[in-house]
Amino acid sequence: MIIQIQEPKSPWEIAHMDWVTALPPAGDRSYNACLVLVDRYSQTPMFLPCHKDDTAMDIAIMIFNKVISDTSLFQKYHK
Repeated sequence: MIIQIQEPKSPWEIAHMDWVTALPPAGDRSYNACLVLVDRYSQTPMFLPCHKDDTAMDIAIMIFNKVISDTSLFQKYHK
């Protein structure tokens, strides 16, 4: 069964995510991984430094603070 992928109607409505891991420690917090998000609408990437052993809660908080609150998503879904 082939499922058609939905096309976004606005920025950051749909995003793709992937990890880059096994990086050498960098920055004042010794980040060793990066969460890469790409907005499907504009193809704009966002790179979030993190640690490869961060928990799901750590990542969820980071996505909320760095993506949802910094883009139009917060305004769109919290009117």
